[in-house]
Amino acid sequence: MNTPETTPPAETPALPSPTGTEPHDDREVVLVTGISGSGKSVALHALEDAGFFCVDNLPPELLRDFIRVESLHGVRRMAIAVDVRTASSLPALLPTLDQLKADGVRVRSVFLNATTTALVRRFSETRRPHPLSKPGALSDPHRALFDAIELERSLLADLRERSTVLDTSNLRPAQLRLWMQDLVGATSRRLTLVFQSFAFKHGVPLDADLVFDVRVLPNPFYLRELRPLTGRDEAVADYLREQPEVNEMLSQIETFVRRWLPAFEQDQRSYLTVAIGCTGGQHRSVFFVESLAQRFGELVGTLKRHRELDARP
Repeated sequence: MNTPETTPPAETPALPSPTGTEPHDDREVVLVTGISGSGKSVALHALEDAGFFCVDNLPPELLRDFIRVESLHGVRRMAIAVDVRTASSLPALLPTLDQLKADGVRVRSVFLNATTTALVRRFSETRRPHPLSKPGALSDPHRALFDAIELERSLLADLRERSTVLDTSNLRPAQLRLWMQDLVGATSRRLTLVFQSFAFKHGVPLDADLVFDVRVLPNPFYLRELRPLTGRDEAVADYLREQPEVNEMLSQIETFVRRWLPAFEQDQRSYLTVAIGCTGGQHRSVFFVESLAQRFGELVGTLKRHRELDARP
C-alpha cells in the first residue's frame, strides 16, 4: 500500500549548544588574569579595541553560562578578567576552563605578572589599596602591601602555571596594549614562538620559558659608528654576521629550539617565549631575535618583542 508523501519539517538553524558539542566551534575566549597592579585593565581595553566583548571581574561560577548566553546572541570573541577579587571562587576556575575546552571553546589564559618592586611602586603612585588589604573573606585591612602581594602570588600559582605569562614590570601602557593585541592576533592553534630581546641590567623577563645569554659575544657598542644603532640596522647585523662565534651561537640556539619544539607543542602550550639577553638590550640580543624570528617564520607562528627598544618613547 502506498503511503502519502510527507514534507519533512524545515530545519531549525542550529544554536550554540549549552554543552558546546558543535564540531566547528569558532568561539574564542581570552581569560585575562594575574597579579593586582600588573595592568589587567589596560590589557582588557586593548582586547576591547581588538573587537572582543569584554567583562571585568566575572565570578568563575558564571563563566560557562555567560559564554553560552553571549554565544546565543552572536558574540564569538570574548575577553574576561578574573583575579583575586573573586578569591573565594578561584578553586572552581581551573575545572571550568577544562569544561570549556571540552565544550569546544578555544580558551586562552593570559597571566599578567610584575616584580614586587614594580607593583609596590604602582600602588604607591595610585594610592589605591591592594584587594587583599580590604575587608573580605580573605582580606585583612591590616595586611602590609608586601604580604598581600605574596599571598596573591600563592593563591594564583596554579592558574599561572596554566597560562601564557606576560611580564609587565618595565612596560608602558601603550606597549602592553600592543603586546596584548599581538598575542591574540596569533590565530594559529599551534604553538606560537615569541622571541624577546632584553637587557640583563634590567632583569630577566618573568615570562621567559627559555633564556639565552649572548653577553660573551663581541659588542657593537664599543664601535663608535655602531653605538647609536640597534640590532635592526644592517650595519650592526653585518658586523655581527662577520663574527664566527656569533654564527656558532646563533646556529646552536636554533638547533636547540628546533630539537625541542615538538615536545613543547605536545605539552599543549599556546606560546613559548625564548628570551635573548645582552648587556643593554640594543645590539646583540636584538640581532638574535630578528634572525631567529626569520629562521622560524616559515616553520611556526612567530612574534618579536624588544623589551628595551619597545619601551622607548
